[in-house]
Amino acid sequence: MKETPRSSFTPEFFKTEAGVEGGLTSLYAGLRLYGSGYFMNSYEGGTDEATWGQNDDGNIGRLDFSGTYHIDTQSPNSNFLWGQAFPAINTASGVIDNGEVAGVAPALIAEARFFRGFEYFLLVQNYGGVPLDLGSGELKFNTSPVRTSVRNTVPEVYTKAIFPDLLQAINDLGDSRIQGGVSKTVAQLFLAKAYLTYGWWLENPNNIPTYPTCDRTDPDGHNAQWYYQQAYTVATTAIDSPSKGLFGDNQNSGTFGLQPTFYDVNSGTNDRNSEILLYADHTQQSEFYNGASLSYSTGSLAGPDNFTGWFWTFNYTGTQSSTSNTSWVGVNSVQRAATQDLGRPWTMNCPPLEVFYNTFADKTNDSRYDGTFVTSYRANFNLSGTGLNQYSQLYNANFLPISAGDAVFTFLPNDTTGVDYSNSVYKSNIGAGVLPGRADFVIEPSHFSRICYPGNWKLGPYRTDNNGGLGQPNGSSTRPYNIAKFSEFYLIAAEAAVKLGDNANAYRLVNVLRARAGIWHFNNGQQITINEDHSAETVAATPATITIDYILAERSREFFGEGYRWMDLVRTQKWSDYAATFTICGSNVKAECTWDNHNQYHGTRTITPQNYLRPIPQGQIDGLDMNDADKAAYQNPGYN
Repeated sequence: MKETPRSSFTPEFFKTEAGVEGGLTSLYAGLRLYGSGYFMNSYEGGTDEATWGQNDDGNIGRLDFSGTYHIDTQSPNSNFLWGQAFPAINTASGVIDNGEVAGVAPALIAEARFFRGFEYFLLVQNYGGVPLDLGSGELKFNTSPVRTSVRNTVPEVYTKAIFPDLLQAINDLGDSRIQGGVSKTVAQLFLAKAYLTYGWWLENPNNIPTYPTCDRTDPDGHNAQWYYQQAYTVATTAIDSPSKGLFGDNQNSGTFGLQPTFYDVNSGTNDRNSEILLYADHTQQSEFYNGASLSYSTGSLAGPDNFTGWFWTFNYTGTQSSTSNTSWVGVNSVQRAATQDLGRPWTMNCPPLEVFYNTFADKTNDSRYDGTFVTSYRANFNLSGTGLNQYSQLYNANFLPISAGDAVFTFLPNDTTGVDYSNSVYKSNIGAGVLPGRADFVIEPSHFSRICYPGNWKLGPYRTDNNGGLGQPNGSSTRPYNIAKFSEFYLIAAEAAVKLGDNANAYRLVNVLRARAGIWHFNNGQQITINEDHSAETVAATPATITIDYILAERSREFFGEGYRWMDLVRTQKWSDYAATFTICGSNVKAECTWDNHNQYHGTRTITPQNYLRPIPQGQIDGLDMNDADKAAYQNPGYN
């Protein structure tokens, strides 16, 4: 799809097929908000998956709720969506209103309907009820600046905008006209998820307040169970579609299905595969079409470059080995490189220890730990232009030799005895320990910290233009950012089945993904090809009774760090239950540059029911031509 920048859209422009395509291009461009590390953090920070890392600039801590900073109406992380979504909604309305009049193909207009429903679904999950009238009437294209606004209720947003738009999109869409774009299957996924989310909202098991205040009744007279059934039906219909098999092909050719292994889903060598339904694309071929520099990127707050992976990457480049095998002469043996296991380190988000002890407890049979985290950091000094390439080998823990490609240090899967962290002789420079007979330094899960932790491998960069060197690690990732995956159908349907009391189908659906998780074709930590099938073990470990808590655990294992978690916990009203406490080691650096990351911190978070909605951006409210009382009433409670 060619990008043609325009400063504004008019009704006349939208009455042509070129105008419709131009509007849709702008809607796809808006998806590049995905890929912003700050946008990702708005859905990860303050959950059981993430707390702030050593380099937090304040924006991360604002959403952590652990007392360092506090969320407020100026918090940019929670403001991005509001500023991006409403222009997108208005553009979509322009396509719908004028394209239909001009006789544009229904499938093109259906893409706009998807985007409008998609944006409203994001908004209602974040802010509660939001305005359907942007100045020219409900769901109408507006061309005049308007400084008044009325928020609709949550049921109105769902039943007037989200459901009708997504249903019509499903009716009029087929396969995507562009790779990774909007298709019938994409619309089915978000409709199923919207039905599921609205069902929870109607049920309201923990009495979480809503705003604008309204009764939790459905205008169409349906109850929560009806919506759970719709979610189940839509999701399972998509799973069982004749054009989709259990396992799809390696490339997205218009049909979707699961990849054969979890590793295959997220490997940069297999990007744009058949499991990915929708993504915000990038390219290493052109800075213009990439939306960011290919060599150096600043990581601006709202994108449009893809720098999410930086946030989960600690500064591994401080790691040292020795040029001597008799005395420690330290050199940096792991250089910054544009490879999926490395990339640019920002140390902004880090996983609490509970992630490694609880969420990913099974690291032997279940491949999702190995396919999520970088656990082995390997020597690449031979690629450095700083003179290190003169060495054929270096010396590491126990003064044992290492060569290019060998592990310099390893995050151990479990705590063990005998690890010496004193570093009195062998100085890793990252506070890592030594085990007898091992050349690699090691760090146990009990010592993972805000400054040193396994990186998120799934989001790391991948380029084919490194040309045998370190490449361009300071540029943002040129990989597509995955927004929707076919695998989520199984967990949406399973969650709906639990709410319907259908344990048999919940068990069956969960085990499709768990069986896949037991299949290993590559060991990421050891960097070796293997052929092991532990699906029997992973399925045998599935509890006989599937609960919402188990569904949430499976969602974390499948989608860890990808920006799902906050909305998952808010939907199920379990945020405060899951995230109220956490454990992490410290972020101090000693004078001799040995990282003091061994002392555990037991954190607490104060999450109130009002925090289940984000604040409306203060700039939006300040710009309204309304009296102070009405402005105050426009804001979500607890943020005035």
